[in-house]
Amino acid sequence: MSTAPTGEPVMRDSGEGSGAGLGDGHGEGFDAVVLAGGRARRMDGADKPGLTVGGRTLVERVAEAVRDARRLIVVGPPRAELPHATVVREDPPGSGPVPALRAGLAEVRAPWLALLAADMPFLLPGHVAALLDAARRAGAPGAVLVDAEGREQWLAGCWRTAGLRAALTGYRGASLRGLLGPLAPARVSPGPGGAERERPAWYDCDTPGALAHARRLLTEGEE
Repeated sequence: MSTAPTGEPVMRDSGEGSGAGLGDGHGEGFDAVVLAGGRARRMDGADKPGLTVGGRTLVERVAEAVRDARRLIVVGPPRAELPHATVVREDPPGSGPVPALRAGLAEVRAPWLALLAADMPFLLPGHVAALLDAARRAGAPGAVLVDAEGREQWLAGCWRTAGLRAALTGYRGASLRGLLGPLAPARVSPGPGGAERERPAWYDCDTPGALAHARRLLTEGEE
């Protein structure tokens, strides 16, 4: 992931034969499903999406990254900072990402969707556009970010709605990896840019230490 002259990030497809540039990525339109209702055990049960980083809640930052979505669907409790969102809950609440995805997917109307965790403070609209662009260029059912070690980030991706619905039909597992991995999505990796290396799009605040680090990075960036 590098930085374009406009200041937006540019990401690259880690597969052979095509690269993911920063296109508009969503000519067919996309909805966004943000999973924001987990138990946050490693955060001592705190309302993780409602924690603030740089003056805004984590879920608000993720919502800004999908500002071009036709619909914003938040799976979790209502959020006062997101009055325009469609809010749904998995059944029962806190039952895991697969039931949460089922609940959110039921509200999707667009041919593509972004599937995102609610705790990624450095995700930007350009990252989402690059994921959509990578999937379309590769003719793949979707695209996901991979971290610096090459691990897929299953809650940082974009998917064809019809393909995801088909994959969920009859799926009885509890693992997103088990659901999404067999679809063989395009893998989108960071480039060598320094800014993106320090604030990677896939960075999630799943521990108090990770949250403190994100707050420090954003504070330093404003100085």
